[in-house]
Amino acid sequence: MVIPVHDVNPVRRTPYVTYALIAANFLVFLATPGVASSLTGESGLAQLCHLQAFLDHWAAVPRELIHGQTPTTVPTGDVGVGAGGPGCVVGPPGYDKSPELSVLTAMFLHGGWVHLLGNMLFLMIFGNNIEDRMGHIRYALFYVACGYAAAYGFALVNADSADPLIGASGAIAGVLGAYLVLYPRARVWVLVPFLIFLPLRLPAWIVLGFWFGLQAVYSSGTGVSAAGTVAYAAHVVGFLVGMLLAWPLRRGTSPPPEPRGLLWGRRARPRW
Repeated sequence: MVIPVHDVNPVRRTPYVTYALIAANFLVFLATPGVASSLTGESGLAQLCHLQAFLDHWAAVPRELIHGQTPTTVPTGDVGVGAGGPGCVVGPPGYDKSPELSVLTAMFLHGGWVHLLGNMLFLMIFGNNIEDRMGHIRYALFYVACGYAAAYGFALVNADSADPLIGASGAIAGVLGAYLVLYPRARVWVLVPFLIFLPLRLPAWIVLGFWFGLQAVYSSGTGVSAAGTVAYAAHVVGFLVGMLLAWPLRRGTSPPPEPRGLLWGRRARPRW
């Protein structure tokens, strides 16, 4: 596993959409019920019930996306006591949920700080160049399209799942796919864990190709436990759709500047 920290690929314009997406994700996360527990490590039944009700309302659910039917009873956010002891109260939903719109709202929901910060790191490093190449409006539409494709792609292979699907990973995977198509030779500074974190500067095609390879392997169920909650199939679909949508832009894309001085994490030898 490598952790990207910076790419050597300057932009010509301020990535306002990327900044706005990052800000929106943080604001929604801080407004999500139960975020305090992710900071303190504490989690009570009331918080859990409130969070479950919130996700059932705003998260995308594969079964709802494919079959178009929303449940008749959902968690209300209240705590009650039944025959089996304390638990979350369920009842008729007090809202009308649109499964199609839930894909958009789910893109701004995250399950914890690690989930959020990991996604925003990738979006910050690679999103600015894709926005710079596509323009603000087209980039925003591209981002949403990749998110929708990722969610519906995952739902198609998990049509009967009632587990909520949340996170910006599918849309960001599309950004990574576009970056691989448009800037495969751009250098990316990464940290590689090997006793300590070693800084290396690698071509984007290695970094992103390795990332995609892991998602493809994990999506098949190899190397992950059955209890895993990461939607790897959504990452694979988003990445491929991002590549496809960016492909027509390859011809007019200027290559990134060739870095000088340091190469592959070590100082390059001068040529004579």
